[in-house]
Amino acid sequence: MRPFRLTALPLCLLLAAGAPAMAETQVPATGAQIALSFAPVVRAAAPAVVSIYARRVVATRPSPFADDPFFSRFFDFGPAVPRVQNALGSGVILRADGIVVTNFHVVADAEEIRVVLTDAREFDGEVLLADRDLDLAVIRLQGARDLPALALADSDGAEVGDLVLAIGNPFGVGQTVTSGIVSAHARGGRAGAPGGAGGQQGYFIQTDAAVNPGNSGGALVDLSGRLLGINTMILTRSGGSNGIGFAIPANLVGQYVAQAEAGATRFVRPWAGIDVQPVDTDLAEALGLPAPGGVVIRDLHPESPFAAAGLRTGDVITLIDGQAVNGPAELDYRLTVLGPEARARVSYRRDGTETVADVALSPAPPGEEPLTLGAGSAFAGLTLAPLDAALIDRLGLPLATKGVVVAGVAGPARGTGLRPGDVLTAINGTPVSAPPEVAGLTTPGARDWTIDLLRNGQRAVLRLSGG
Repeated sequence: MRPFRLTALPLCLLLAAGAPAMAETQVPATGAQIALSFAPVVRAAAPAVVSIYARRVVATRPSPFADDPFFSRFFDFGPAVPRVQNALGSGVILRADGIVVTNFHVVADAEEIRVVLTDAREFDGEVLLADRDLDLAVIRLQGARDLPALALADSDGAEVGDLVLAIGNPFGVGQTVTSGIVSAHARGGRAGAPGGAGGQQGYFIQTDAAVNPGNSGGALVDLSGRLLGINTMILTRSGGSNGIGFAIPANLVGQYVAQAEAGATRFVRPWAGIDVQPVDTDLAEALGLPAPGGVVIRDLHPESPFAAAGLRTGDVITLIDGQAVNGPAELDYRLTVLGPEARARVSYRRDGTETVADVALSPAPPGEEPLTLGAGSAFAGLTLAPLDAALIDRLGLPLATKGVVVAGVAGPARGTGLRPGDVLTAINGTPVSAPPEVAGLTTPGARDWTIDLLRNGQRAVLRLSGG
């Protein structure tokens, strides 16, 4: 795909080719019209976009079967071999004292971070806050002051067709600027991240401005030189740009940076406690709605703030603070940018009537402390946590799910094949919903064990022999 450029074709060439002249076509008459350029925007925004070099040490296993609990019983694969891995990405300075935002996958597990500005100044960076799910990280540059910084745009005000610039360091060739438009917004889903870092679920601005590996964490700016989004992913089969790039909206970036500057050790999201489904044509007809749109509530947790505000199953949420909501990812995004202690004006339809509710947002209610099984259990070393509202939300499980979550595996429990994140639902046919129940059902003895569990949202059965 060729870069987008503003061009003007002289009218005389059109006439020479026999093409009819259109009334709205004009020959450039002034120097300003001839010199149409993005250069003023680039001069204002580019100095605040930096290159980030991250160094991490990773353990390379000698065999793909080295971590398998079955094969490791019979073969000695030897220790993991440490290997230095270097990562390259981009970042954006948001504060003159050196607050930089980038992607999580650029600095994940980094032992050393070096940040280079366009004027060749270099700074060491330390991570203040990082979140894998959002693919965002905030870095503080040590000893920095009076740096160029970008202001945040209102990303909700971006319209499809708006001109944008993507600024970053693709493939390590140096700072590069590409141009394009906002191709779409309200994009929720999963796509491949630049540099082969995988992907994440979220809500994005889509652009056709060329974004390639190394652009991760760079700026998507509007023509006022403000940050519209953080470039994070591309949709690609070849590893290069196909003109389908995704950026994390600036409004979400602003909420994330605010929590980092407030000293948060983890990013806190509001908890909805509801399970929703997009309203398509068939569902709109079944619900008696005039047109598709919004999300219908399929289930509510008893402690949900939406339930406390009077909403119930079957209600169709249409707006959050005046912004349309047409899918689960969009609902999560609208609530997240408001913050965990905010109040949301929620518009919803019930029985053909539009109603507005004031919902007091809050984080998910805290659960009980995990329990580590001791020598009195056949699964000693297994750390278990009750499946509370926060864990249900984090694991993306149905609200009615019952069970116990594996929080850690150590000692003899390593031989079970259980993994952190597994949800135990039954042991030898007996349902479990609390860690002490698991302890009572796993007393030592020569017997077989059948464990029903959920792994990555899928049902599975694990059979073990205690003999």
